[in-house]
Amino acid sequence: MLRARYTDLNLLLGGEWVGGGGREHLAVINPATEEVLGELPLATPADLDRALGAARDAYPAWRAMPPHERGRILKRAADLLRERADHIARIATQEEGKTLAEARIELGMSAEIFEWYAEEGRRAYGRVLPQRAPGVRMTVLKEPVGPVAGFAPWNFPLGNPARKIGAPLAAGCTCILKPAEETPGSALEVARALLDAGLPKGVLSVVFGAPAAVSEHLIRSPIIRAVHFTGSVPVGKQLTKLAAEGMKRTTMELGGHGPVLVFDDVDVEQVLDLAVGAKFRNAGQVCVSPTRFYVHQSVYGRFVEGFARRTRALKVGDGLVEGVQMGPLAHPRRLTAMESLLADARRHGAKFHAGGERIPGKGYFFQPTVLSDVPEEARIMNEEPFGPVALINSFASFEEAITRANRLPFGLAAYAFSRSSRTVNLLGEQLEAGMIGINSFQISVPESPFGGVKESGHGSEEGIEGLETCLVTKFVNEA
Repeated sequence: MLRARYTDLNLLLGGEWVGGGGREHLAVINPATEEVLGELPLATPADLDRALGAARDAYPAWRAMPPHERGRILKRAADLLRERADHIARIATQEEGKTLAEARIELGMSAEIFEWYAEEGRRAYGRVLPQRAPGVRMTVLKEPVGPVAGFAPWNFPLGNPARKIGAPLAAGCTCILKPAEETPGSALEVARALLDAGLPKGVLSVVFGAPAAVSEHLIRSPIIRAVHFTGSVPVGKQLTKLAAEGMKRTTMELGGHGPVLVFDDVDVEQVLDLAVGAKFRNAGQVCVSPTRFYVHQSVYGRFVEGFARRTRALKVGDGLVEGVQMGPLAHPRRLTAMESLLADARRHGAKFHAGGERIPGKGYFFQPTVLSDVPEEARIMNEEPFGPVALINSFASFEEAITRANRLPFGLAAYAFSRSSRTVNLLGEQLEAGMIGINSFQISVPESPFGGVKESGHGSEEGIEGLETCLVTKFVNEA
């Protein structure tokens, strides 16, 4: 196997790459080998102030740049990402663990986000209101909200940065991005593509550091006018409180615990073929991952057996190795969480059909796991596992399935499979989630809104809704 070259790790401050200089550093670890990939410099308070000052100073000129010119830069960045696809995808696999095939798909998605917002930024339309008197013109304008602070997690190290900065840049906002310290190289390559595409200095800064300290420093600054965050519910609530002190707009994409309803009129084998791949994508470390499978009792036994058989056949290993279908977990904290949740499930009497244990040796590998008959009192039925585990229970009626799917405070993604048009219509109406896949696990494209309801957050990224979060509305009355 050809071992890929990693990348240089630096801060991006006001258009300049900055590293060293007596700053603290953090080791970036390959989760498949536990090897150190590089040393990441952590931003000092002075570095954060420099990034804030750059966002403030660059904002007037970037805001004034015509939307089609901003779009030209985003399109060129998308082209550069595709040209560098092999190199960047290998960086993502090395630092996050996902398979190379998944990293390449993610990179393509990132390029599409930039391309789509390059066009959508030209459609931040206002409107002219009907006259109330001769010679009086009343207009509604859409203007950029101002500098945006974006906080991206590690599970999609290319896609999450693109989501955080695509819409703000298209709208005319400057950005400060804080990616995850576990996966810095991917985000830096996205930033490098933008700079090489002609992004003016100061429009984008990229910083790293202790998450609580960095987020508080940035959000408390009066320069920042909007906050975009993806992460856990508790952290999202804390950042929302911080933002509220300055009346700053927030977009929060928080945790989920995706239910999947499988009715008795489906082709079970076809659903299984889709479900196993979707469940173990990125080792289950996906906020919209299908997790709680509720299967009609008439096909329940077949579904459990087929799911377990397919799961046991999955090839687990280093994501850079051809033929591997699932890589490691991203860091040892996920191993500890999985072991704790599964131990609790055993105590509650859940049945294990595949996996359930850490894989010995180097790397943060965990067996793809399938459980059935999991009591709702078990922690894993109430806490987002964020790992390679499928939980399968049966139901007897439509009403029972809806009740169980909606019982948690989360409402990010939900899925259902049925051939009945009436059932499909009712599912769309009654499932409590921001995104619903019916007879499909595909719920995200650049032109669709990505976000949740209830404690899974508010606001949306992607789609016209994502652009709207970066715009303010102004009414002008000209007499």
